[in-house]
Amino acid sequence: QLQLVESGGGLVQPGGTLRLSCAVSRVSGFTLDSYAIGWFRQAPGKEREGVSCTSHNDRLGESTYVADSVKGRFTVSRDYSRNVLYLQITSLKPEDTGVYYCAAAPNLGIYSMQHLCLTSKFESWGQGTQVTVSS
Repeated sequence: QLQLVESGGGLVQPGGTLRLSCAVSRVSGFTLDSYAIGWFRQAPGKEREGVSCTSHNDRLGESTYVADSVKGRFTVSRDYSRNVLYLQITSLKPEDTGVYYCAAAPNLGIYSMQHLCLTSKFESWGQGTQVTVSS
């Protein structure tokens, strides 16, 4: 299994911007492009929501799903040289408050990124980073 560590959360005013990071590692070697990465969030009292899931490799190409609820404000990017993925959130709203998690699953090309996000079919999860949007 992979180890995932999220960072970058904090207290932000409405309208602000945050960039969350997901650092991926493993005891033995791996290549990040063999995995699909998902970003999820869980607001207080609500179910966990998949906000964006992405994969990219030479064989399957790139595929990214962004939930309609956050489209236009949430952007994923990746730095494979450092095994880090990012989730940039702009125009933050109070309803974006919650714990944000990243997760990983082998990218077998079986499921779409939308399916992975909607079903949370991920094997490895980080501990989460808290995002609070408040004035």
